[in-house]
Amino acid sequence: MNVLKTTITLVATTFFAVFAASQPVKTTQQPDLYAGIEFEMPRVQEPVIPANSVLITDFGAKSGGQELCTQAIRDAINAVAKKGGGKVIFPRGMWLTGPIILKSNIELYTESGALVVFSTDKSLYPLVETNFEGFNTFRCMSPINGRNLENIALTGNGIFDGSGEAWRAVKKEKLTENQWKTLVLSGGVVSENGKTWYPSQQFRDGEKQAEMNVPRNLKTKAEFENIRDFLRPVMVSLISCKKVLIDGPTFQNSPAWCLHPLMCEDFTLRNTAVRNPWYSQNGDGIDIESCKNSIIHDCTFDVGDDGICIKSGKDKEGRDRKMPNENLIVKNCIVFHGHGGVTVGSEMSSGVKNLHVSNCTFIGTDVGLRFKSNRGRGGVVENIYISNVEMMNIPTQAISFNLYYSGRSASEDLEAGTGGQPLVLLPVTEETPQFKNIFIRDVNCKGAMTGIFLQGLPEMNLENVQLENINMEADYGLICSDATEVKIKNLTLITKKSPVVDLKNSKDVVIEDLNTQSVNFPVIKVAGSMTENIVLKNLSITDADKQILIGKDVPKDAVNLEK
Repeated sequence: MNVLKTTITLVATTFFAVFAASQPVKTTQQPDLYAGIEFEMPRVQEPVIPANSVLITDFGAKSGGQELCTQAIRDAINAVAKKGGGKVIFPRGMWLTGPIILKSNIELYTESGALVVFSTDKSLYPLVETNFEGFNTFRCMSPINGRNLENIALTGNGIFDGSGEAWRAVKKEKLTENQWKTLVLSGGVVSENGKTWYPSQQFRDGEKQAEMNVPRNLKTKAEFENIRDFLRPVMVSLISCKKVLIDGPTFQNSPAWCLHPLMCEDFTLRNTAVRNPWYSQNGDGIDIESCKNSIIHDCTFDVGDDGICIKSGKDKEGRDRKMPNENLIVKNCIVFHGHGGVTVGSEMSSGVKNLHVSNCTFIGTDVGLRFKSNRGRGGVVENIYISNVEMMNIPTQAISFNLYYSGRSASEDLEAGTGGQPLVLLPVTEETPQFKNIFIRDVNCKGAMTGIFLQGLPEMNLENVQLENINMEADYGLICSDATEVKIKNLTLITKKSPVVDLKNSKDVVIEDLNTQSVNFPVIKVAGSMTENIVLKNLSITDADKQILIGKDVPKDAVNLEK
């Protein structure tokens, strides 16, 4: 009987094994990242890397973090480059190095457990001509860098650490008392008012003559050498490169911005984590600048400045570049901390067009969706499509368009007491920034100071802004100034303050289906002599005289209430 049972079991097992082997393997099909994109978007081409591979240990690299591996890594890259390209493998271990200079057809692959630490010896990072904060300038060489390359990749599950603590200044207010004492005892220089720590006197001297981190009064490389300690690099600098893939690693502790693809084409960032201390000044996650055909998806950011930032150069230098950031998809990303979750600007002087953002989550970012510029920038930001965004615990504005960007974070503006902007009409020139064709839908926010902040310029209003299915819980609701063609449908604003909706000098505004639980009056306030054609539909207004406040300067019949 036992023999028969065993035989039956064996036959059955064999049958099901053969049957299973004959069936196609069922896999979870990933959604098409290009589905539903609102503009014509070519599929981003990924690099093709030859099958050659080497270990950095084959060239003398030693683990432990005590011995520089710079030359061994360079030799490994050169070896596969001579064969037409290939993979340079960092095995598990701690690898101390100076700058890594990439070449075409090269993939840096970090195995799980590999920790690549960039040396704090600043003499290893020579001054090079580059671009930072939208200006052409000199900076120290980036820890990972490449220029005019094609087919490059940074892959694997290892970690790159930029040793940013050796490069950055730190504000006292951002540390505990014990952390501040430890930092001061480590060396460096403290400012006269005792509020800022600098890595050196040379750094402090550089900051005194810099404009937004870039010394504009210096011209020659020799002049920049006198303050080289101040010229902290971005961690990964890729300039004018094609077919770039970053997939898998963690990048942390960058000296300045972390990832900076500049004037690149076919750029992919996925499955990647970017981490910087929350107090790291200019510690952006990624600044994608003047790039064409890019996709960022399934990444996490926990940083000290903007998480995902889109740029295209600054002022005249940016306008002369004539390279907008064009065709960018951002999907399935999380930003845990930063000045902005997804940010456009303020350096956008070559323009930004065709941006899709969806299925993203921001938790505790200073601003959620952040658009910023100022007079003097010029440039056009257009065709922006944002949907399915969740936000929580936003200290300032959940959705913010600010054409009076000061250079400070939104929180710093609040501390400085920045109020409303005076009505000053200036001539429209090439220096006038323009934001238009903005479409935002299906956004939820639980906890913000202000739900929606729309601030254009009197001479160049925000134009064609459409908001639909927005649900906000905030202290203040919607503030809209100097905007034209604003269409809002199905807007829920649960606020602590009134008015829930504050409109000023705006034109052709339609608000339909406003839901609010406010018991404070007025619910809606309209002001400004340049106000025109405000249409309010289905607002459940029971007492218009009390719930709607129209300023004396508003033209007659500019506000229309419809059922």
